[in-house]
Amino acid sequence: MASIIRSIPRSTLILKRSRVQVRSLSSSLRILKTNDPFPLPLSDPELAKSAGRLPDNAEEWPMPSPLDRSGEDVQTLRSRLIYQTRKRGTLETDLILSTFAKEFLPSMSYEEMKQFDKLLDEPDWDIFYWAVQKREPPQKWKDTSLLQKLIQHAKNEGKVVRRMPELMQKEPEL
Repeated sequence: MASIIRSIPRSTLILKRSRVQVRSLSSSLRILKTNDPFPLPLSDPELAKSAGRLPDNAEEWPMPSPLDRSGEDVQTLRSRLIYQTRKRGTLETDLILSTFAKEFLPSMSYEEMKQFDKLLDEPDWDIFYWAVQKREPPQKWKDTSLLQKLIQHAKNEGKVVRRMPELMQKEPEL
């Protein structure tokens, strides 16, 4: 048997081995695609269904409950909101929310900041699509002045070039 293998050109053996590796790699990728428990937005809905761990209706997915921050003072709340608008996870939402916070947060009352904090508990893509008016917001946000300000800010009617603001080293002047 060894003499037969020695008589086969080396390039043929490498090619046969690489085909086996490619086949096993493609089957591994197929398994990964069908078992993805966290499909990306706008990806094939069949991926989520094939995982078997997620509900069929995305609206019924359980959201984690936000942390209780009932004893938080105004300064800590404002600082946390500034940070949370910058570090959301999606650049598009980060840019809209951080520039919105830079413009409106210094003049917000404590109650408006608490409402903004509740809005930040919503998923990133939902906030983004509501702000650019690609999806209808739920009833609890639909007629709020906060969301209307955010929508107006996202329109950027003044054609201002926006970039991520620097983190403030001191409290904003009120």
